[in-house]
Amino acid sequence: MVKNNIPRNIGIPILILFLGTMLLSCQSNQNKQQNNSGKLQGTLSISGAFALYPMTVKWAEEFKKINPDVRIDISAGGAGKGMADALSGMIDLGMFSRGVTQAELDKGAWFIAVAKDAVLPTMNPSNPYADQLLKVGLTKQAFSDIYITQTTKQWNQCQGLTGSNAKINVYTRSDACGAAEMWGLFLGKNQESLNGIGVFGDPGIADAVKNDVNGIGFNNVIYAYDISSRKVYPGISIIPIDMNANGVIDPEEDFYHSLDEIMNAIATGAYPSPPARDLYLIAKGQPTNPLSIAFITWILTEGQQYVGSAGYVQLSPEKIASELQKLQ
Repeated sequence: MVKNNIPRNIGIPILILFLGTMLLSCQSNQNKQQNNSGKLQGTLSISGAFALYPMTVKWAEEFKKINPDVRIDISAGGAGKGMADALSGMIDLGMFSRGVTQAELDKGAWFIAVAKDAVLPTMNPSNPYADQLLKVGLTKQAFSDIYITQTTKQWNQCQGLTGSNAKINVYTRSDACGAAEMWGLFLGKNQESLNGIGVFGDPGIADAVKNDVNGIGFNNVIYAYDISSRKVYPGISIIPIDMNANGVIDPEEDFYHSLDEIMNAIATGAYPSPPARDLYLIAKGQPTNPLSIAFITWILTEGQQYVGSAGYVQLSPEKIASELQKLQ
């Protein structure tokens, strides 16, 4: 006779409840992976970087077309939130837009690259110096004088710009984010070193520049260019970077006229890194949930076909191969 460990005095209703709960628990765990037909089903929760949010939404839409029983909940709140949520176990995957630090790795962070983009300096097209800026641009040192040391406070203090006094209204990010960190790294510092009026989120800083003719900011590519028209959004203009500091934007530095031009510049390295960078999905330890693994694998294979049209840069075949190894 097979014995069990259920006390003999347990009531029949309680016994039924106990066995029912166990059955539902087992069924729930199974449903997180597959339904009876062997298809994926369950829910993935994702939060984090504004930079990767539109791309992840597109991936989720396409993934759910072939996996209709899958639900993917996505929210943007900055790279810092994505890391915090992932490490706390609040979400399955975090969207991340800067390099993972050793401290984060020590806490169990696992990361995998999924696409590329860049951070671009932005201004209002009605800026009184706009025409001059498009011809001469600003050097890395000029941006540092504006954002780091604050020794340049007026537009006509910038090399190559002439005109009446106009204050530079500097905007930065108030949330812990990859865009600000990458912009800080480009200037030899980090996000904490950037000065300016703090604004939350990529959409927020874009709106701030749109509403201020003397404003300067920085945005991820997808928040500066319209993926439909492939042109810069109305109300925003890109400040060209004079990378060789010769006082003029040379033809090889002039690649901001369309989304496809800047994407090509990022892919070829003509636009510097930083502020160009890889974008990541992160987790607390290597994912073991079959749904997470399936989604990431699909992103790095079939999902790459949507990257260019969504305004991002595809990973190289070599990079994809090395990233897929991380899932094994």
